[in-house]
Amino acid sequence: MISAFLVLAIGTCLTNSLVPEKEKDPKYWRDQAQQTLKHALGLQKLNTNVAKNVIMFLGDGMGVSTVTAARILKGQLHHNPGEETKLEMDKFPFVALSKTYNTNAQVPDSAGTATAYLCGVKANEGTVGVSAATERTRCNTTQGNEVTSILRWAKDAGKSVGIVTTTRVNHATPSAAYAHSADRDWYSDNEMPPEALSQGCKDIAYQLMHNIRDIDVIMGGGRKYMYPKNRTDVEYEMDEKARGTRLDGLNLIDIWKSFKPKNKHSHFVWNRTELLKLDLYTVDYLLGLFEPGDMQYELNRNNVTDPSLSEMVEVAIQVLRKNPKGFFLLVEGGRIDHGHHEGKAKQALHEAVEMDRAIGQADNMTSLEDTLTVVTADHSHVFTFGGYTPRGNSIFGLAPMLSDTDKKPFTAILYGNGPGYKVVGGERENVSMVDYAHNNYQAQSAVPLRHETHGGEDVAVFAKGPMAHLLHGVHEQNYIPHVMAYAACIGANLNHCTQASSAGSPAPGPLLLPLALLPLRSLF
Repeated sequence: MISAFLVLAIGTCLTNSLVPEKEKDPKYWRDQAQQTLKHALGLQKLNTNVAKNVIMFLGDGMGVSTVTAARILKGQLHHNPGEETKLEMDKFPFVALSKTYNTNAQVPDSAGTATAYLCGVKANEGTVGVSAATERTRCNTTQGNEVTSILRWAKDAGKSVGIVTTTRVNHATPSAAYAHSADRDWYSDNEMPPEALSQGCKDIAYQLMHNIRDIDVIMGGGRKYMYPKNRTDVEYEMDEKARGTRLDGLNLIDIWKSFKPKNKHSHFVWNRTELLKLDLYTVDYLLGLFEPGDMQYELNRNNVTDPSLSEMVEVAIQVLRKNPKGFFLLVEGGRIDHGHHEGKAKQALHEAVEMDRAIGQADNMTSLEDTLTVVTADHSHVFTFGGYTPRGNSIFGLAPMLSDTDKKPFTAILYGNGPGYKVVGGERENVSMVDYAHNNYQAQSAVPLRHETHGGEDVAVFAKGPMAHLLHGVHEQNYIPHVMAYAACIGANLNHCTQASSAGSPAPGPLLLPLALLPLRSLF
């Protein structure tokens, strides 16, 4: 066991050695504060341009503690202490908080929250693209309660639209952009109960291909839900779990191709090599499905078969920005959430750092003058780090003391509940006896659960670009798409846009009533 003296000595050494010389001078901190103040005063001149483009980055499960830990990790990957590092989202001038509860849940899930920040109305846990009048699993409560998303509003306004995710493209977050389902788990008809099928409800993969047939870019995982049951996967020929799932015998990839105009260039790709070989100047529609289910964690990613999130974002923007009317792009760093659920903090935080790279990529390809960028999370997790760690302590390292109760060391990162709960010989496991820096190490938790749970506190909203200042305080989560639509002059609330142009400012006037639900063109 590591002695208390040794741990304390290491902590003291780190504290003394990792204070940069410049930070010992009070002038450094005063100058930094004055520079920040000067920048803040400049924000009084608000950007009230019309947002030609809107990009929404959604870090699934990216609570504030995850943002802070990812910031430190980013810095440490560049051989810095980490705490002083800036994430791309840290540079955004406007920050708000979002209240994440679902209409029937204090601690939310990713489906009800996606309906809020994409469709502008709060909904029940487990439901997507429907109002709170729809009850989970009850197909017959869906019809008449469908709500449309900002992706639909943008498409109806003539903009190009895209969805990029590291999960399945029919997972909870992306599905709220195009689907209306009483259950987020109805990925294909194979996952639906007979009652729902007999009542006419359609699975989410089917809706992806039929509800909004001209989504310009779709990239992520989820191949198996597009193919007939037991069809062998193109990449994992021997893996039964990768085979097609559809009971209706449909090949949705072929259906996707059939819907595209003959005079347009449509491309389906299933690996990174094919994706990067495309001549994007000639691509009108792009469907990329790189895994049977969710995409691999960034730390496990095969560089030949799977593109990174930042690579997918770069491709998506190149395709979408050809439209002179602009675009709406939804980007999900979806596996931050999965890493936390598995208690694998290292996986989760590397996913967050990769999403930060994608935000930087988008920044390099767009302009503050005409592009509103919003970064937020659907919910948090019961993830924390603490233990009085010294400056520069590895974010995956030990706290600089032993527990004063069981006399054992502990990692800075811990979970309130989850699979990391372990008892050895009637006592808490001694983490110095395990590889706590391993990619798949499951951090210790207070309560044993197979899957760690979401957290219920507010999450941050970062915004820059036209009308970003409208995200400014503590808001209900469903407020977010109303701001994005107002800024882009799309949807139903267009009174302020009568004298606006794509390059100018909207006519002056107060923010009007929330967007009304648009007429629905649905299957039901």
